[in-house]
Amino acid sequence: MTALSVRFTDERLANGLRLIVSEDHLAPVVAVCIWYNVGSKHEVEGKTGFAHLFEHVMFQGSGHVAKAEHMALVQAAGGTMNGTTWLDRTNYFETVPSHQLELALWLEADRMATLLDALNQENLDNQRAVVKNEKRSSYDNRPYGDWFHKLQEHVFPPDHPYHHPTIGSMEDLDAASLEDVAEFFRTYYAPNNAVLAIVGDVDPAQARAWVERYFGEIPANRTIPALGDMTLPPLIGTEAREIVEDRVPLPRHFFGFRAPMMGDPRLDALDVAAQILAGGKGSRLYRRLVRDEKIAQDVSFFVLGLIGGASIAAGQATVRPGVDPAVVERAFEEELELICREPVTADELARARALIETFELEALQRVDERADRLAMYATLLDDPDMINRQMGRYLGVTAADIQAAAAEVLRPENRVVLTYMPAGEAATGTTDEETAA
Repeated sequence: MTALSVRFTDERLANGLRLIVSEDHLAPVVAVCIWYNVGSKHEVEGKTGFAHLFEHVMFQGSGHVAKAEHMALVQAAGGTMNGTTWLDRTNYFETVPSHQLELALWLEADRMATLLDALNQENLDNQRAVVKNEKRSSYDNRPYGDWFHKLQEHVFPPDHPYHHPTIGSMEDLDAASLEDVAEFFRTYYAPNNAVLAIVGDVDPAQARAWVERYFGEIPANRTIPALGDMTLPPLIGTEAREIVEDRVPLPRHFFGFRAPMMGDPRLDALDVAAQILAGGKGSRLYRRLVRDEKIAQDVSFFVLGLIGGASIAAGQATVRPGVDPAVVERAFEEELELICREPVTADELARARALIETFELEALQRVDERADRLAMYATLLDDPDMINRQMGRYLGVTAADIQAAAAEVLRPENRVVLTYMPAGEAATGTTDEETAA
């Protein structure tokens, strides 16, 4: 097993901002990554999509930065930057030449402290339109585009914060007022709700001084509302099936399962199982469905780690033209049943470990990936040192661990099957909704 050690410091400012610094002088670049502990799970009924909307609004200027100037300044300095939103968090990140670190920190601090100075109805309306267009192009009007949203609806009950999509609904986006959005920012975009990771060619003492200078006077919000109980039963309790007739070129099956939370060793075992099932052309699903039986165009299986009661294990298979979709579904499910019933072979386990080790080591060569993972583990697990232990956890997974985790999770009574059919070709059958009616 390859030894891996990312050295870092971990401290908090008086206002609660968590600062993680990792020094690496291999290349003259530095990554700045800030994670806010707010995602779509923090939204309430009637106000969905706010976390993602704010990701866009955060680039529309702040008290001392003009509209779109944040991006322009970073790019002019030779850097790259972006932001993303997910169920559990929102993050923003820059990678810049190391002598531009102060600029990146000042920009992030300015929008944390003064974003509301620049927020106005015009900016809100503009970004609302951008998000609605993104929803249309990426989900509503894209073939198979809403598969994950449908999966969420089946895996998580209606009263659970993971039930609704991160992008939100058109109705809620239309209804969002300027004060609604400002209140969301005041609640969650506070230093004591954030982790700032700085990785790369950095003088730690200088970095700390800049962070204290630019972030230190931003007031904490001591009244961030706690989330309600997100506990879920380990199993969905029944198989859920839905046939979706849509403008898609070929039938495609999506499979989803409720899985253990991020940080649970069983989720590590499922990650390794996913490599055995669908990690490249040597995997079980690829060999059987694509290469040998030639019944599927492509296959996948993967795990999405979450911390709010459960994670998701999911996969998909696109049916080859002229093949009965039921044949593909049965073959896919047989491979899942097999990994639950029999231990994987020593060769399969060695291959999966090699793939995971290669991926992990390649990813951690990049300062931006190290910054992102340090912030992620600190935010979600309160354990940034997981960056040094996660690969060992993967490589320590045994065949017995995989069989046990698969048998717990990949069960018919914990399974969602979504079948997308080209318009006019849907097989006769009833959906969950029809059965319920």
